[in-house]
Formats: sequence, C-alpha cells, structure tokens
Amino acid sequence: MTGRLIVVSNRVAPVDESKGTAGGLAIGMLAALRAAGGLWFGWSGRISTGAAATSPSVVEHAGITYATMDLTPQDCAGYYNGHANRTLWPLFHYRLHLTDYNRKDCATYLNVNRWFAEKLAPLLRPTDLVWVNDYHLIPLGEAMRARRLGNRIGFFLHTPFPSPPVLTALPNHAQMMRQLMAYDVIGFQTAVDLRAFRDYMRFEADGTIHTDGRVTAYGRTALAAAFPIGIDTEDFAALAAETGDSPKTQRLRTSLLHRDLIIGVDRLDYSKGLVERFCAYERFLELFQKRRSHVVLMQIAPSSRAEVPEYQEIRRTLERMAGHINGRFAEPEWVPIRYLNRSFTRRVLAGYYRTARIGLVTPLRDGMNLVAKEYVAAQNPEDPGMLVLSQFAGAAQELDSALIVNPFDTEGVAEAIEQALSMPLEERKERWEAMMDQLRRQDITAWRESFIATVAAAPYRAEPSWPKKKPLARSAF
Repeated sequence: MTGRLIVVSNRVAPVDESKGTAGGLAIGMLAALRAAGGLWFGWSGRISTGAAATSPSVVEHAGITYATMDLTPQDCAGYYNGHANRTLWPLFHYRLHLTDYNRKDCATYLNVNRWFAEKLAPLLRPTDLVWVNDYHLIPLGEAMRARRLGNRIGFFLHTPFPSPPVLTALPNHAQMMRQLMAYDVIGFQTAVDLRAFRDYMRFEADGTIHTDGRVTAYGRTALAAAFPIGIDTEDFAALAAETGDSPKTQRLRTSLLHRDLIIGVDRLDYSKGLVERFCAYERFLELFQKRRSHVVLMQIAPSSRAEVPEYQEIRRTLERMAGHINGRFAEPEWVPIRYLNRSFTRRVLAGYYRTARIGLVTPLRDGMNLVAKEYVAAQNPEDPGMLVLSQFAGAAQELDSALIVNPFDTEGVAEAIEQALSMPLEERKERWEAMMDQLRRQDITAWRESFIATVAAAPYRAEPSWPKKKPLARSAF
C-alpha cells in the first residue's frame, strides 16, 4: 500500500481516547490509520439545527485527519433511524416482521450516501485506498464511482448477510446488490455470509462465481471473501490481568459473596436474544434449584437507538422480565438478576469478564460478536471461565470449543449454564487454550492487514457503465 488509508464509517470514533470508551473496532481502525497515515470520514453524531453543512469539519489529531459531517433532522430520521435501522438492520438479522420499508426513507438513505461521496471526493488523492464500513454506506461506492473516482475501494459488512429468500423481501434488493458490486472487494464476517451473497448473485442476479473468489454480475466484477474480525487479543488479556484486582472489580467480587457470576454484555437490541436469555436463566433456576442463591446473572445492556419504537419496547419487556424473575426467586440476601442499562469502559469490563464464571453470549443472529472474544481473552489461564455461545453468532465458527447453544432452545441454554458451572478445571483449561490459540492467530491486526492487502492488490478497471457525475441538490431531501 503506497497511499493513505481512508476509513469511511457511519460514525467517526471520538478523538479523545483518554476516556477509554472506544470499542475494539474503533481502536483497530485507529491503529490502521496511524500505521498508514490517513483520514477518517463519516457522520459526527450531531444533528444540525440550521442548513446542511457545505463542507466537512476537519480536525487533525495524533497524525490522523478526522472529517465529519453533521446530519439534518430529516437526514437522521430517514437515513439513520429509518432505512438503515428500521429496514436494513432487521432484514440483515432475519427479523422480517420488524422490517419497515418505505420509499421516502430509502430515497433519503441514497441521497445521504451521495452527499457523503460529494464531500469526501475533494479530500481524496489518486493513490488513497478507501475502506467503507457497514450497511449504512452500501451505496457509497457507486456514488464515488459516479464521480469518476478511480481509487481502490473496499467494503466490509459487519452484520450478517441474509440468505436470498430473506433478502428478496426488500423491494429494492436488486438495486442494493448492484451497488455492492461497485466495490473492488466486498468483505464478510463468515463463510456463511459469503455463501449467502454468492447464492444471490448466482441465482437471483444470473451472475458468475469465479474460482479465484471474484464475482461477476450487473456487468461488474468484484472480489468477495470472508475476513473474520478479531480483537487485540494480547492487549485485552493484559488489560484484564491488570484490572482483575482493580477497586471496581474488587467491589463487584465482594458484592457477590463468593457466588458464581454469569455475565452478559450487549447493546440493547432485539438481535441479541436478551428476552430469550432471561427466559433460559429463569428455566435454569427452575431446573437446578441447588444453584439458587449461589449464582448471579449480571446483564449489562446500554440503550441504543432510543428513538426507534422497537428498541423502546424491548427495554420495557426486559425491565418487566427482570422484575418478574427477581420477584419470583429472590431471597432477602440474594437477587438473581442484576440488570444495568448503562455502559462501562473497556477497562472496567475487562475486570468484570475476568471475574465471571460464565460468559453468556446468545444472540439470535450476529455478524461476529466481539464480546465473546473479549470474554475468552480476559480469563485467568489458571482458572478460566466458560463461554456459552449462540450458534448464530459469527464467533461460533471460530470458537467451537465454547459450549455452543441454540438460543431458541430455552432448556438447552439452561442445561449449558449448568454444564459450564459443573465443568472440571482441566476441561475448562483445555477448551480455553484452544479458543485462545484461535484468537491469537486471528487477531484484529491480522484481520485488518488481510483486508487492506486484498483491496490494495485489486486492480481498478474503469467501466463505461458508470453514470456520469451529477450535481446533488440538497433540496431533494
């Protein structure tokens, strides 16, 4: 790679890392930008009160350029809360009954992507490599090509990719798939997601799957491959060892009174299987009465997308369920569930993971799930806890030494919790070592370098089929 790295994402990570709230992905992106030198472009997270900005807000910090755009209230409603999170997010997570499509939101989504391309284009140099991230920005590559930008452009999808019968429920599915083919490289989390993409291109788009991984459809050719994302394994393991006896971790450990801790850490989202998890924990308490008063489930679930009605409803449901389970089983000196609607820094979470006997990660569908990997990395090698992991998390394809469960099988998850609590130390060590070997081989650096190298090696072929650049009128929003 000879040019700069340009990272494009819906949200740009905060410049101030000292607060310690940046996630593992943001930290990995920052490391890549520092190594190559470059620019991070995307939404600032702010809503403008006046007219739309005519140019990005540009800040230089620690050798990285941050270029951010504010959204208008209309943009945010249609692009972010609308098409991205009420249409694509539930669809990509196989929740068709929650998928809400309308043409107005879709038009806003497309216009915001074109607007981003328009504002990004003047910041680019011909040798820059552009890395576009996630479902919010699927049309961005095509919008950049429409401006005759010849940069190598890669796209990575962090969510699952749905199978063709699910994807074709989206009214504009063909348009979206054509937009994906504007990229030089299309990256997925797992081989399952890659297979779903190829099946669509073969059977719905009448495309061709080449033996070298390239896909030809809609008159365009792109390389499609799986790049399972990792974590900074050694760094997180060291952080957990360091914070295992921190004051906050000690307070948690003292409050448990020698009880076993089960931990769940998830954004408050219907894809995370939290309702099913609470049901399974309740069934565990019914089936294994000897464990009552000896185990605590601490579920951390910070709120997200609070403006979306479905997220408001799941919060109310979980609050009711936690109250019901605690009311049914609690004793004067013991409460079975600690339910926390707030976020914690990576440093604090690392100590909590190390304390927990079980990491309960049971999404109904997840692209990868880095919490599962962080939980494993945080464990004490001499006395590791056990990961209970959904078969529908991308991480299950790598961490097959975990206890793999179907989150829809309430009794099966309850029995896996009991199996984890009863597991002998030697078996826990053996399983943990196998998972750690995998995490060390496929850490975030290996993921990042593999994806960037693949994009850098892809030749860009200018195609006459790209539409000519058209001026974008903001009044169209």
